[in-house]
Amino acid sequence: MIFRVNLTEWARAQGIAPRTAYRWFREGTLPVPAERVGPRTILVNIDANTSPTVTGGVGLYARVSSHDQKTDLERQTARLSAWAAKAGHEVVRVESEIASGKRRLPVSEPKKRLRTVEDPFVALGPSGVAVRDRLKHLNAEDEKVLRLVGEHLGRLASLDLKQRCADGHDHNSDTWAARKQGLTAASSSRWAGSITKSTHDQWALSRRCQLAHIQGLEAGVRTLMHRLSQPIGEKGTKRAPGGYRSKGEWFQKSRRLAILEHRLDVARADREAGVVHVVRGGRKLLGNRNSLEATQLTEAQWRERWEAERWFLAADGESGKRFGNETIRVTPDGEVSIKLPAPLAELANAKHGRYVLASKVAFAHRGQEWADRISENKAVAYRIHLDVTRDRWYLTASWTKPIVKTIPLAAARAEGMVGVDTNADHFAAYRLDQHGNPVGEPRRFYYDLTGSADHRDAQIRHAISRLLHWAKRCGVKAIGIENLDFTAEKTREKHGRKKRFRQLISGIPTGKLTARLVSMAAETELSIVAVDPAYTSQWGGQHWQKPLVTPRRKMTRHDAAGIAIGRRALGHPIRRRTAPPPHHQSDGVGHRTVQAGPGGRGREETRPPVTERARNARRRTGTQRTRKTSASKTVRNARSSGSCHQMSLLDTV
Repeated sequence: MIFRVNLTEWARAQGIAPRTAYRWFREGTLPVPAERVGPRTILVNIDANTSPTVTGGVGLYARVSSHDQKTDLERQTARLSAWAAKAGHEVVRVESEIASGKRRLPVSEPKKRLRTVEDPFVALGPSGVAVRDRLKHLNAEDEKVLRLVGEHLGRLASLDLKQRCADGHDHNSDTWAARKQGLTAASSSRWAGSITKSTHDQWALSRRCQLAHIQGLEAGVRTLMHRLSQPIGEKGTKRAPGGYRSKGEWFQKSRRLAILEHRLDVARADREAGVVHVVRGGRKLLGNRNSLEATQLTEAQWRERWEAERWFLAADGESGKRFGNETIRVTPDGEVSIKLPAPLAELANAKHGRYVLASKVAFAHRGQEWADRISENKAVAYRIHLDVTRDRWYLTASWTKPIVKTIPLAAARAEGMVGVDTNADHFAAYRLDQHGNPVGEPRRFYYDLTGSADHRDAQIRHAISRLLHWAKRCGVKAIGIENLDFTAEKTREKHGRKKRFRQLISGIPTGKLTARLVSMAAETELSIVAVDPAYTSQWGGQHWQKPLVTPRRKMTRHDAAGIAIGRRALGHPIRRRTAPPPHHQSDGVGHRTVQAGPGGRGREETRPPVTERARNARRRTGTQRTRKTSASKTVRNARSSGSCHQMSLLDTV
């Protein structure tokens, strides 16, 4: 029988402080076998060894006088280690020193290296287009037909999604064909195809979200387990968090760990079984049903929104068919007609079971591109939806397009770059020439991300539009931006009580910003160069913030980060200058700057001549002296700017 006791009891029986025993357990130097059986329990096997062994050893120390003798330092350390091994001594610590009085460099603890910075690349252009127009002047009969069709198809879409979720991993072509055949009898073949495709897209999206949820739970569990294993009050480092502040917080976090582990087990089991949880109409809107007072909605208003979100009025395009879509057809003059499902065929007001709306559409944005597609019978997908808050119907047209061929990175760098630093409330942009030198003044484009989703989206589009117009006026061909992803940075387990910081990084619209910027930049013939965000703010503030500050120019850390991002996009180092050339400090081997040639316009200005006084370099505008001059006011000591010439003949007149 194996006898095991708690680590604290064993430490007190041996005359050791419990914290010391716990540190030995973490470092792996505990003289007896021990095992963690819970978040707060460590059991010691007392049968293996009833008393701690006496630990001891020798420390090795080596020193050289200068850095050029570093190889001798390593040789001394090796000789000392060989001597200790031959004599049978246990080495507990090795330290080395370069030059007396310098900082000691522990050999056993190598210096932490910075992570590898990825190379910049040109982002691909957009692969699809979507435009929207309002369906105006709809009569009562039109709205009645749209509501009936949307409600009928929405009910079919809900049943199909339920069946797809029930199939799970057992889904195959036979089950898909059976589902489509059942939907065709209640609608039409084309409506059934659109519903099944939407169902498959929704199921695949739910699987991706499920995987992201599992990864977030795993990150939270790892962080909690690490912090719970640290002693209470231990400080953290830049790379790893420390322990919790008090026993009460430690206890609450242990309960939080148990909850996350349970959620993780449930999520993993669902993923293995192919189970997903989808809410047609949106989980947020469903949750608002239980908090109508907070959302300032009545039950009737909520019910109207809920039903409108669950309607289905979307049809995929078909190449080769008339005007690119047989289900929802839009003619070049803007006439909209819908192929009615079989149970609603008696509502048709045109031939072949179609219903023509009284409203006509005209796409103001990309209207000519849309007209060219439907005239060539290319596929165009349409979606009709109701905005309940405004009581307006809209028609959205979308189609795929070939991915815009990106220009080579060298061509994007030819005319310089605009470096953009993304923040929670503004873009900090700075223009750089092809050599990496900042040109002009920093620019900031502000936006407000509070309020509704439509307001936030409009703010982002407006800020991006101003940024693109300014970049176009600057004459550059590309914009450098960080390839940000804050998915792993938003958990409260990683940043603990830093709620304000978590809200800050959560407010930065990284995903939507990238998609918007790439699509809008393609229309202005600008390329997007994505760079690694590592150390841009830190090194930009270190090397560029202070040197560019003038009495009339205020530089922030974000402006300096924009310069760092632009230089990295151009392929230059972030720091302003490299080390001088070998063997002397002049330009004998080459120009000392890595970013500018001697005759390049826009580079850093040359210094005034050494003989010119800095205070006299600017021309005086007044006659009154403002400060004491270095020249004497006496005739004997006064400097003269003229020259003395001797005449060849005497002046006798």
